[in-house]
Amino acid sequence: MVSGGRPLPTLQVEPGGGAAQVRLAGDWTLRFLGPRLDALQGRLRGLDGEAGWDLSGVSRLDSFGAMLLWRHWGRRRPAGLVLPAELEGVFGRLAELGDTRLEARAPYRLFDGTAQVGRAVFGFGRHLLQFVALVGQLCLDLVYLLRYRGHWPLLEISANFYKVGVQAMPVTALVGFLIGVVLSYLSALQLQLFGADVFIVNILGFGIIRELGPVLVAVLVAGRSGSAMTAQIGVMRVTEEIDALSTMGISRYVRLVLPKVVALTLAMPLVTLWGSSMALFGGMVSANLQLGLSFDFFLNALPRAVPAVNLLIGLSKGAVFGLLIALVACHFGLRVRPNTESLSANTTASVVSSITVVILVDAVFAIATRSIGLPR
Repeated sequence: MVSGGRPLPTLQVEPGGGAAQVRLAGDWTLRFLGPRLDALQGRLRGLDGEAGWDLSGVSRLDSFGAMLLWRHWGRRRPAGLVLPAELEGVFGRLAELGDTRLEARAPYRLFDGTAQVGRAVFGFGRHLLQFVALVGQLCLDLVYLLRYRGHWPLLEISANFYKVGVQAMPVTALVGFLIGVVLSYLSALQLQLFGADVFIVNILGFGIIRELGPVLVAVLVAGRSGSAMTAQIGVMRVTEEIDALSTMGISRYVRLVLPKVVALTLAMPLVTLWGSSMALFGGMVSANLQLGLSFDFFLNALPRAVPAVNLLIGLSKGAVFGLLIALVACHFGLRVRPNTESLSANTTASVVSSITVVILVDAVFAIATRSIGLPR
């Protein structure tokens, strides 16, 4: 039988006086063995272990076909094997491998809680050690740059400041405005029931300036800028650009990590102020339409309702959030291995970890500043 100009693989068993003689012919390659693999394996299983083998009729044999026969033979040449000279090399290489096999691993148990907790604890410990090492290296680099001020990567800091600050303004303004509108609308529905319309200024002022504004902007920046930082460093790991920097004697931390950390730490308070302003503007527009409060009344009542120290707390949160998001993003970027699967996994982990850290630190801020700037 012929398919596409090539003879199909065939297996014929010729009974003899003693052991049977098995004659193979045709093209024993993956292309032609695949469609009829089940039938051939069934016939191989039914053969006597003492059968003689004649491969003189095989026109082509690749590693797939050779391994199929080699496993059936018990990883050794059978007695009386008739093998053409051109196929000696294929089975010679298999014979050199010997009985090499992968070690059997214990099956993974989905509900093995103790093992999963152990893996999680050790994994968290490794992350923590690497994160502390990253922070320590940055501190050493800062000491070095304070001594040699001409080595500051100012161009890299400026470029990153533009990317994480200026380019983030449109999406921050849009989301902040819509959040302000929604918060003002929902608050107005409740305040109208009690005739306390004017207190919407207090709710929006405290909620946005002190809490919602910094956290909302941090989440947006973590998803936008944090993921971009991790992906950039990760791609440089995959393409071995970071190794090239080390070969040239250029510090990866000074040229890659430090500019991102400094730029995001400086830009986040400004982006937080911008996002909070747009959220207040959206709330002011909604309050005017829903409750009839004028813009002048809203702007005059806001400083009296919300002490200025709350703005300082909000901006401080923004700076701390920016520092942590940049550190987490660079940490996961440096952990990327030279493959695309690791790049996607670490980018996802970077965003999730950044948002989690932001929420935890915000809770710490809320506890630490619970008696500052609040009405008594």
